[in-house]
Amino acid sequence: MSCDDATAVAPLDANDVPPSAWPSAISLNEKARTLELVWDDRHAVLSHSVLRRSCRCSVCESTRRKLDQVLPVADDVALLKIEPVGSTALQLFFSDGHERGIYPWTYLKQMAFAPATSGFRDFLTKGWRDE
Repeated sequence: MSCDDATAVAPLDANDVPPSAWPSAISLNEKARTLELVWDDRHAVLSHSVLRRSCRCSVCESTRRKLDQVLPVADDVALLKIEPVGSTALQLFFSDGHERGIYPWTYLKQMAFAPATSGFRDFLTKGWRDE
């Protein structure tokens, strides 16, 4: 990744969170449409569309339950900006105007490293069920 393709985010204050909970590096690769994070020397790459479909705000959860399917999001949705939420999460701002989702470090880490066979990745985009 070249410096022209990625936007670095300021280092986070780690005083409140164990070191393994927060990433040591975060970058927004606009050209590849990915959010790139590093935890314990493990590199994670999350696409903008997967991040948008995985939003856990009340509006997105309600829409997923109502439709009973993956959240309808354009494939070309872009992550425009990321902001730290204290030392525990990121708030993501998308090109479709959505900016309500808060993504805790543990959630992002699960998205990045959960085994494909665990079913967790399908769960991310379909939402939880309370019945």
